[in-house]
Amino acid sequence: MGVDSPEVAELVTLVRDAGGAPIGAYHEPMGGRPLLLASLPLAAVQPTPFQRDLSPTHAQRLAAKIGETAAFLDPLIVVRGEDGKLWTPNGRHRLAAAKVLGLRQITALISPDEALAYRILALNTEKAHNLRDRSLEVIRMARSLAKRQKAGSESARAAEFESPELLTLGAVYERSSRFAGGAYSAFLKKVDRFSERPLTASLREREDYAARLLAIDTQVKKIVAVLQQRGFKSPYLRNYVVARINPVRFHKAKKGDTKPPMPLAQALTRMTAAARTFKLESVSNADLAWVAVGASAQE
Repeated sequence: MGVDSPEVAELVTLVRDAGGAPIGAYHEPMGGRPLLLASLPLAAVQPTPFQRDLSPTHAQRLAAKIGETAAFLDPLIVVRGEDGKLWTPNGRHRLAAAKVLGLRQITALISPDEALAYRILALNTEKAHNLRDRSLEVIRMARSLAKRQKAGSESARAAEFESPELLTLGAVYERSSRFAGGAYSAFLKKVDRFSERPLTASLREREDYAARLLAIDTQVKKIVAVLQQRGFKSPYLRNYVVARINPVRFHKAKKGDTKPPMPLAQALTRMTAAARTFKLESVSNADLAWVAVGASAQE
C-alpha cells in the first residue's frame, strides 16, 4: 500500500496542507485499517483538548531521556480533530518534550478513525494515570462529545468512559482539584451507573451529584477536624469517616448482578443524613486500625 492509495488520499492532503510530508502507508496488522506514516511540523499537532493536564516535570524528564538516546523513536498517534486540526490523543508530553529539545518536525502515525481521539485511557500510556487524571479526561471527553453528538448517551460511550464513577468524580475535580476522590471511589463504584439519557442531560445530573459530594466532603472534613482535636491522628481518618457514612458499605454484589443496591441520588441523600448525625463518641482506635489494614490491602 502506498501513499497514493485512495484509502489515505484525504490524510495525505491533510498532511501536505499542514506543511508535512507523507512517508509511507500500510494496513495495521490487527484490524487491517489504513495508517499513514508522516513527518509533521511540530506546530501543526495539538493534544486533544480533553487530555490530562501537562506535567512540566514529566515533560522535562522525558526530554532529557530522549536527548540521552539522541533519537525520537516513538511516533505520535494523530487523528483529524475539530475543524480539520491534527490532534494527538496520546502525545501531550512528547510534544512538550520535542519543543524543549528544539525539534521542528515530529513523526506521526495518522489514522482516518477520528474516534481514536476519544479512546485516551487505552492509548495514553506514557505517564501512569492517577484517579484525578482519569476522571478529568473522562469528563472532558464527555463534554466534548455532548457538543458534537447531542443525541448520544453515556451508556453508548461506555468503552471510552471506562467507568461511570469517573464521570461523577471528574465533575467534582473540575470544581475542587484537591478532592480526595479515592475515599469515595468504593462507594461510587457500587451505586454509580451509566445513564441512558442524552449526554447533555446526564452531564447536568452529574453536576448535581458533584455538588452533593462536595457538600458531604465539607461535613466529613469537619468531623475529621474534631476527631483530630480529640487525639485521633491516623492518616486514614477521612477514609474511616466516609466508610462509616457509606449507606452501601455492607452490600456485596452477586456475580452477574449489574443493578446497583440503590440509585446514586438516593445513596447521596442517605450519606448526607449519616454525615449530619455522625456519632463522634463511637470512634475507636481499633476501628481506625481496621480501616488502615483495608486501605493498605487496596494499595
